[in-house]
Amino acid sequence: MILQFVNKQRLVSAKNLVSYQNLCKQVFDTVMSSSFLDKRLRKNDLVLSCSVNFVGSKYMRMVNKQYRQIDRTTDVLTFPLLSMKFGKLTDSLQASDYLFRKDHIIEVPLGEVLISLEKATEQACEYGHSIGREVAFLATHAALHLLGFDHENEEDEKKMILKQKMILKQIDFDKDTDATELAAKSIAPLCDALLPHSGFVAIIGRPNVGKSTLINQISGMKLAIVSSKPQTTRKNIRSVINTSDSQIVFVDTPGIHRPKSALAEYMVDVAFRAAKDSDLILMLVDATKGLPSHVEIESCKRAKASGQKVILAINKADDVAKESLLPLISRYYDLYEFIAIIPISARTGDGVEELLSEIRENLPSGPRFFPEDTITDQSERTLSAEMIREQILRFTNEEIPHGTAVEIVKFEEKFKEGGEDEYDRDLIIINASIICEKASHRAILLGKQGQMIKRLGTRARENIEKMCGCKVFLDIHIKVRKDWKNKPEFLQDLGYRKED
Repeated sequence: MILQFVNKQRLVSAKNLVSYQNLCKQVFDTVMSSSFLDKRLRKNDLVLSCSVNFVGSKYMRMVNKQYRQIDRTTDVLTFPLLSMKFGKLTDSLQASDYLFRKDHIIEVPLGEVLISLEKATEQACEYGHSIGREVAFLATHAALHLLGFDHENEEDEKKMILKQKMILKQIDFDKDTDATELAAKSIAPLCDALLPHSGFVAIIGRPNVGKSTLINQISGMKLAIVSSKPQTTRKNIRSVINTSDSQIVFVDTPGIHRPKSALAEYMVDVAFRAAKDSDLILMLVDATKGLPSHVEIESCKRAKASGQKVILAINKADDVAKESLLPLISRYYDLYEFIAIIPISARTGDGVEELLSEIRENLPSGPRFFPEDTITDQSERTLSAEMIREQILRFTNEEIPHGTAVEIVKFEEKFKEGGEDEYDRDLIIINASIICEKASHRAILLGKQGQMIKRLGTRARENIEKMCGCKVFLDIHIKVRKDWKNKPEFLQDLGYRKED
């Protein structure tokens, strides 16, 4: 049996991963040597192979959403290549099922397996046994799935459970064992009440510096809207990053600038409040803008007054000459005693892993503030409004974007017949209102023969469907509310509330 291991997670070190690889090999060797395996696959001139991927919760959730239309993390996934039932081939092997290798070995790939070590750790803690036993069970479960065992009905499930027990007993994992306890210790912190690293990180900086792009890069999905126009973000969008020993809650704040309206005052107030209440501040600056501006100077003053820790990330570092970065870094070190200064590219992800590692190490111990499968604390309703506003920013001219807001009037979910949970949705009906300041703005948003509103509505609907994982009916209307940005009652209705 040939197993190809692929590591797509950061939870377990390469050294400790070897224990789980050996355990999986023991499981697959035992399963593939069992008498219930089809004789055609047990020939001496054939060797079976499989790809085993160790993945994180976020990656597992992404694959589930992409291939199974299920927006959640599971412990194991299998993708069989052969048609089988209870270990027997249901079709004859075709030429395309064989791989002829240079070493004269004829290989028959069985498929691909994904195992979430984060989920395995969580379940081991929940069931009160070692992580080794949980990984052994998941590997057995996956190997049997590749051979056509399933649990779609009661009779099939009984057969699968029987075989699982038989395999686990053969490898001495039918009951808890200390055989892999050493490996289990490497990810044991998930069982503790407090995590070694847990807290809130406020991302602050001037408008259009790349805060939302960084949030989207970190989260792996679109949470914050991105535009070339400044002051895109109006509310704090939280992105949650989970590992076995940490939970980092990133808060994307509105760009800090000199306010010229009640809405702008709200945005600046929100940004500094988020920074003040956070465990760590991530100040993002633009390498192409040169020396610190009043925004960075004022932010550092406030951080000094509160005694907060600050990490500086110099964004767009790939857009400037390397020799120009050193004088810039030196100037910022003169301005404030940063924990670290790290050049990054939020667009490409260059330097982001190093930044995440530095952030994690500088967070205090604490609880898991959000469930482990949480990606953001924003509702689909709120994110839908942001996605509509993103298209306004994208398709309209300079005078329009920041004179508009989006209100979701109706967000109604239609479920499939017999659906049991929120993942069984058939359709979401959204009625939205775009609020603008002038009749002339309304005309621009509508466009000639309604083409503009149709265009931005189509793009917004496509993005919302990707987020929600089902069909969306989006109906958008445009309302004129003169000078709404300076009227507290309108701001409050749209969710822009200053806190005491």
